[in-house]
Amino acid sequence: MRLGMVGLGRMGGNMAVRLQRAGHEVAGFATGPSSREAAAGRGTEVVDSLEGIVAALEPPRTVWLMVPAGEATESTVTALGELLEDGDLVVDGGNSHHRDSVRRAESLGARGITFVDAGVSGGVWGLEEGYCLMVGGPDDAVERLRPALEALAPPDGWVHVGPNGAGHFVKMVHNGIEYGLLQAYGEGFEILGASDYGLDLRGIAEVWRRGSVVRSWLLDLLARALERSPDLADVSGYVEDSGEGRWTVETAIDEAVPAPATALALFARFASRQDESFSAKVIAALRREFGGHEVREDPP
Repeated sequence: MRLGMVGLGRMGGNMAVRLQRAGHEVAGFATGPSSREAAAGRGTEVVDSLEGIVAALEPPRTVWLMVPAGEATESTVTALGELLEDGDLVVDGGNSHHRDSVRRAESLGARGITFVDAGVSGGVWGLEEGYCLMVGGPDDAVERLRPALEALAPPDGWVHVGPNGAGHFVKMVHNGIEYGLLQAYGEGFEILGASDYGLDLRGIAEVWRRGSVVRSWLLDLLARALERSPDLADVSGYVEDSGEGRWTVETAIDEAVPAPATALALFARFASRQDESFSAKVIAALRREFGGHEVREDPP
C-alpha cells in the first residue's frame, strides 16, 4: 500500500517508519524542517507541501494526518478538500473532537472524498510495540485501510468501533480513563513517599508490577522513571492536558453520567500549574476571620 503521512513528529514519523517496515510506501510532509529532515534520514520519502503529497500518490489516494487537534487539523483538512479528488480518502489520526470529525466527514463527503477518524494510542513506544487504533468510518473505507491498520497495530490491536466520529469518541473516553489512572498512581506514590518509613518507591513499583491487581503498563513506565530519578527531581510538577479529558467531562455532564474521578483528575492538572492557589488563600483568610486561626505570611 502507498499512502501519504502529513505530520512527521513523534507520532507520525514513527508511524511512517512502522508502515515502511511492513513493506508499505509512505510519502510524508511536515511543516517543520527538522521533522522533514529526521523522517528523510529514516527512509521516508519526504515532500515539501500538501500539493507534493497529492502529486506523490496515485488515485485513489490515502492521506493520513498526524497533526495537532484544532486549527492545524482544520486547515489541513480544508486544504486537502481542495486538492484531493473523488474517491480519495483522508484519515485523521490526531486527537480531534468527535463532533469535528463528523462535520469534516460530511464536508469532504460532499466532494466525494471519504473520511476516517482513527484514535491512536501508544505514544513513542508505538514504533516497536505497535499502536492501539480505534477507527470510525464507513465499512468500505476501513476495509481499504486494513493493510495499514494491521501494519501499525500489534496483533488484535485495532477495531472498527462505528461510523464517523466514533473512533475519536472512543479515544476521548480512553484518555479520560488515562487521566484517572495517572492521578491515582500520582497520589498513591506521594502518600508512600510522605510516610516515615523511608520507603523505596522504585522497589514498590517493581514488586507491584508482578502479580499485583494494580499492575499495568503505566506502572512499568513509572518504575523506569523512578530508576532514572528516585525522587523525580528532574521532573516539573506542571501537568498539561490535551483537551480530551475536558471533553470527556463535558460529555459526562451532557449525558448526566457521574464521572467524579475523571473530573477530579482534570482539576488536579489545573492545580498543578499554580505557583500558589488563590482559593487556598481565600480559605486561610476566612479561617483567620471566623476562628482566629494563624495565617502563614510566607509559603512554608
